[in-house]
Amino acid sequence: MSAPQSALKQSDASGSERNGKPGIEEMFFQIMTTVQKSVSGSSRPLKEWIAAAGSTMSANPYIWFQSTEIAELRQESNELRQANRDLQQQLKNVMNGSLSLNGPNKNSTHSAPPSPALSYTVSPFLVPNPTPSFYVPPPIDATTGKAISHEVPGFWAVVPAGGAGTRLWPLSRKGYPKFFLDLTQSGRSLIQATWDRLLPLSTPGRLMVVTGNDHSQGVRDQLPDLLPANLLSEPSPKESAAAIGLAAAVLARRDPEAILGSFAADHMISGNEAFLSAVTEAAVTAKKNLLVTIGIAPSHPATGFGYIRLGENLRIEGAPNACRVSQFKEKPDSRTASAYLSSGSYRWNAGMFVVRAKFLMELFQQNCPELYEGLEKIADVWDDEDARTRALADIWPHLPKIAIDNAVAEPAAAEGKVAVIPATFGWDDVGDFSSLADILPTEIGQARVLGDQSMVITDQVAGGIIVPGSGRLVACLGVDDLVIVDTPDALLVTTRARAQEVKKIVGKCKDGGWKQVL
Repeated sequence: MSAPQSALKQSDASGSERNGKPGIEEMFFQIMTTVQKSVSGSSRPLKEWIAAAGSTMSANPYIWFQSTEIAELRQESNELRQANRDLQQQLKNVMNGSLSLNGPNKNSTHSAPPSPALSYTVSPFLVPNPTPSFYVPPPIDATTGKAISHEVPGFWAVVPAGGAGTRLWPLSRKGYPKFFLDLTQSGRSLIQATWDRLLPLSTPGRLMVVTGNDHSQGVRDQLPDLLPANLLSEPSPKESAAAIGLAAAVLARRDPEAILGSFAADHMISGNEAFLSAVTEAAVTAKKNLLVTIGIAPSHPATGFGYIRLGENLRIEGAPNACRVSQFKEKPDSRTASAYLSSGSYRWNAGMFVVRAKFLMELFQQNCPELYEGLEKIADVWDDEDARTRALADIWPHLPKIAIDNAVAEPAAAEGKVAVIPATFGWDDVGDFSSLADILPTEIGQARVLGDQSMVITDQVAGGIIVPGSGRLVACLGVDDLVIVDTPDALLVTTRARAQEVKKIVGKCKDGGWKQVL
């Protein structure tokens, strides 16, 4: 150490002042006192902080302070993460009845959840929510004192709940499709989240679900406030045109002025205010005798979705964003999808439709008369249970199996009868494990885990998704972008790049006689 440095250290370290300025140690003492006061929950005496510094504090207080602060923050972060994991596990145990509210059960052990193939009422990935889905009054505006309401008069929310979800096998099964699953680990299944999302626009009395006979009881269990008269059961799958058309035919008789909004049971949406605003605009537009769809702003050049080309603005009062649909586009290749994205004139087709029930039936009559006639005959006797059963048995099997886009939306768009509301909310149809991985939170460079984090151990693993549903430990070393779904009766291992092809495995299982796992 040079003489000037030595002199400076001796003078400043003793706490003396030079030219009226405090020495380094005194400055550091003041800084540490201030920091200690600002740290919430800190009970460490200041003398201990200084003693811990040792010679490092004397040599370079700034470096010592910076490294100590980082270490403290890391320790607090780790403690918070562990506390959060413990709390989540305790809540799961409470809900499952394996832990009392008074404290943890030290004798409890991990138990293997039942296979979704064994029962439609229990899912290993759906934590039952003890809170019933009862109607909650709208919140109060603090400035006006009036209730904040998004309710649209005459609006009926219709939820088609169908599909086998084969791309999410073995998590999703024929008897327990993905809309019954809690894929967000929020304690609410996808169909329950859909109910919650639509409730502000309507009332429980104007919420309707169309599902298959095999899933009707599961819908009743998960939506206890759904009125029995508003659960329409299909004898067999017939694509979206028959499901939505059946709801429209029944509604047209119950309420001739009803506005029907169709929203899939198994989609995920973020940004509820933007969603409610878009649906409200769509309902206003539908009153002009237009079939209205909601176009999602594309976030990337997706090849798995259809697209909607925007036309001119319709200048409808109360629906400033409403545009005419210029054209529906089928799922494009990557190059075409990139061109759509860069043009700014295209939106994803999410299959959401808002329309007057009677007008939709007119479109069916014009563009798909065979389906129209069959649905009309069924709806005529719907309120008579015996007659309904006979009509469904006689007529339903012969109805055309066609999507609503092909049946009415595309031909109606060619005649200028379809509008679109460009929306800004987030949307995902959770079509495969790769898209599911995108919506699950994770640490950078780590695999996503759906389920109990403590049942997964990884080292040098990046990307991918792991579903530990069998009750046994899943350990991964040095593998990236894998999809591992471990259930009690089936194990799936593939890559995210091949996630869209999982349905092929389902087909092979069926051909190989493994129907019990489907």
